Amino acid sequence: MRRPAVRLPAFAHTVRFRLTVMYSTLLFLLTAVVLGGVYAAVAYTTDARPIEKTFRAQKYVELPDGTQQPLGSELEVVKAQQVADAVNYETQQTMKHYSLAMLGGLFVASLGIGWVLSGRALRPVSAITRTAAEIQATDLSRRIRLAGPPDELRSLADTIDSMLDRLEGAFDAQRQLIDDASHELRSPLAIIRANLDTVLASPDATPAERERAAQIIDRATTRMTRLVEDLLATARRSAPALDDADVDLAAVAREAAEEFDSLAAARDLTVERRLGTGLRMIGDHDALRRAVGNLLSNAVRLAPEGSRITVGAGRRGGWLWLAVKDAGPGIRPDDQERVFDRFWRGTDRHRSRERRTGLGLAIVRHITESHGGQVRLISAEHVGSTFVLWLPDGPTGGAGATPPDGDPLEAPVMLGEA
Repeated sequence: MRRPAVRLPAFAHTVRFRLTVMYSTLLFLLTAVVLGGVYAAVAYTTDARPIEKTFRAQKYVELPDGTQQPLGSELEVVKAQQVADAVNYETQQTMKHYSLAMLGGLFVASLGIGWVLSGRALRPVSAITRTAAEIQATDLSRRIRLAGPPDELRSLADTIDSMLDRLEGAFDAQRQLIDDASHELRSPLAIIRANLDTVLASPDATPAERERAAQIIDRATTRMTRLVEDLLATARRSAPALDDADVDLAAVAREAAEEFDSLAAARDLTVERRLGTGLRMIGDHDALRRAVGNLLSNAVRLAPEGSRITVGAGRRGGWLWLAVKDAGPGIRPDDQERVFDRFWRGTDRHRSRERRTGLGLAIVRHITESHGGQVRLISAEHVGSTFVLWLPDGPTGGAGATPPDGDPLEAPVMLGEA
């Protein structure tokens, strides 16, 4: 039959208690070694033993005539060396007793002092624990902001604060994405619900009315499909496992252009290729092709009929680039800073027959930045726009630098040159 486990008090499970016991034990052992060494050295270098043997002796007085007369009774006497040894013995016994008492008192005192000192040393940990316990998933604004010397605990607190900054940014971005997505989905869902209710609630609805409702529902579901696809694309590139490999940017641009040739031809648009050679990097081929595809989708949708769209890839100043240029309506200077925001469509929606999700350019920026690059926009109203994806040329390409200015498609040099 097993004995029930002995439950220790709560404080015995704390780090503070373990540190106190550990340091007190170490101090006790160190002091015991020192005092034991001193005692052993004294015992080794001195003869110490109690008086074990005495002698009987008679005291005599010598008279003037030279005779000796006994004086008193017999006495117990010892040798002088025995007296010295007995003194040494008593000294060693006194040293031993005082040393043991000192060790006991030192151990008790060290427990108290260790408890106080370990509490002071672990006070920053208590502050970190208290602040972390007060932080909730819905409110990540609290920070530890630990004061004191720049030691390991201060470094730990600063690291946790930095982690909380990143978490708060990620939660804010996630919350904003959910709010925006729910807002965007609410409208097509309301349209579908209204048309279904109208058709189903009216038994006298004509085939033309039913066909019109079906067309409206089809457009709404198409819009929701695009939104879901764009959200999945954003989530995929944000995932930790990326499908990175050796990528030829010229092939990326060529494949994306081929996908839109038929759509461009339907609007009497010409897709021109200006592709360099030797433009290889490590990245996600599909993600980069999607980024160029999003730019081409906007260009085909907004460019005036009969105009030209240019797709290019090249190298300049330690950077690789992919670019799409169109002769569309352009973007106002006030809107150019916001054009890459999620769910932002600008103020000229009437120029497009088809409502978009507002995620296309946000995905382009996300894909570019996840490859260590930057996206640039060169645009003027009623002239057109050029979107350029600047990507680092090699592991150290573009490190600590900004991409070149200007439109690389305007450069007269060969695109394959540096």
